[in-house]
Amino acid sequence: MDFFESESPPSENSRQQAVPLADRMRPRTIEEFVGQTKIFGSGTPLRQAIENDRVGSLILWGPPGSGKTTLAKLIAKTTRGQFVPFSAVTSGIKEVKAVISKAGSYFKLSGRRTYIFIDEIHRFNKAQQDAFLPYVETGDIVLIGATTENPSFEVNSALLSRMRVYVLERLDSTDVRVLLERALSDTERGLGPLNISIEDTGLDVMAAAADGDARRGLSLLEAAAAFVGPDKQITLENLKQVHQKGLALYDKAGEEHYNLISALHKTIRGGDPDASLYWLARMLDGGEDPMYIIRRLVRFATEDIGLADPYALTLTLNARDSYHFLGSPEGELAIAQAVIYMACAPKSNSVYAAFKAAQVDAAEKGSLPVPLGLRNAPTSLMKDIGYGNGYQYAHNYDDGITDQEYFPSELAGAEYYHPTSAGREQRLSEYLERYKEYRKKLKSES
Repeated sequence: MDFFESESPPSENSRQQAVPLADRMRPRTIEEFVGQTKIFGSGTPLRQAIENDRVGSLILWGPPGSGKTTLAKLIAKTTRGQFVPFSAVTSGIKEVKAVISKAGSYFKLSGRRTYIFIDEIHRFNKAQQDAFLPYVETGDIVLIGATTENPSFEVNSALLSRMRVYVLERLDSTDVRVLLERALSDTERGLGPLNISIEDTGLDVMAAAADGDARRGLSLLEAAAAFVGPDKQITLENLKQVHQKGLALYDKAGEEHYNLISALHKTIRGGDPDASLYWLARMLDGGEDPMYIIRRLVRFATEDIGLADPYALTLTLNARDSYHFLGSPEGELAIAQAVIYMACAPKSNSVYAAFKAAQVDAAEKGSLPVPLGLRNAPTSLMKDIGYGNGYQYAHNYDDGITDQEYFPSELAGAEYYHPTSAGREQRLSEYLERYKEYRKKLKSES
């Protein structure tokens, strides 16, 4: 017998059981679809467009396991259209035009439209996206793109303007639990024939572990069922053995990366140390490079705390050195210490605002000449033409304050730095008041 031959072909049931549970349990009708009620619930524009066979090209943007592919297939099936999946990796312009040509023939013969589905449409290059543009415009095809990335950054603006964007959300644990219960009891496509039960709180734990991803939840259920075997009960201990560790939704190269660091930055700015620690833990648990977090904390210390508490910058740099010295996980405690301190520290963005204002003048006013009194005069020629003339040596004056004009004449009197009364910056504010009053007095006497 040939090595690849079988004594008897596998049954249809055997072939079906070889398909992952998450794929077997995909909803077959729009009534079976769970979640996304904001965009797909009864009476919503998208639901009505499907029911009336008036669906236009669209993009489904949402996290993994939120139902993007399933929804695309249901749209085509419900409207009796042709569903054609397309690969951004293996397909070129030639394949695009061939598919569209067949779509035109299909419409002429059947009166039904072709839905071209592109999973992870953000992976298509500009030329591939542009190839679809004229056909989307004329309605020859209905293009459905699915993406986990923000389409406003990843999809050509010309194509994006001709497509409706629907934002899908993470499934809540209640939705995931519905899908798990359905898979447990379904005798046709699910685990019903195995007669497997689960402890009362087991489904809740499993739904929470799915982290809003239906595919992840069903995969965990399938793994747990395979572990215990038919006619058995899945216990919490079984789930711990199978699951081991919850993997939070996190992509260090994707949008969630920026969402989480934004949440950390804004929470520290808002002064909540507990929520700040949570976002820090989320990032570290997701595998973020601790040095990236520290770099952002150093920026925060200068941008949002500044001179209200200069020690914040010292502490974040110490956290960097501590992490280098200790590594993970011990060094992460130094990062947490810096996060707590900065969340509780007085806040001021006066340095940030002042420097931005100075940069604007430096860029817009051109190369204004340095006042003669402030110029360096290392040679007799320079002294002869006035370099250094009129310079007032501050140490020779009371309180070290003079009425010297340090700006180019075109900017005389400009003010960039406006200190707040927060923390140590209060002392700088008091100094500036004295400085300005004393200079006015000196100029009035001269």
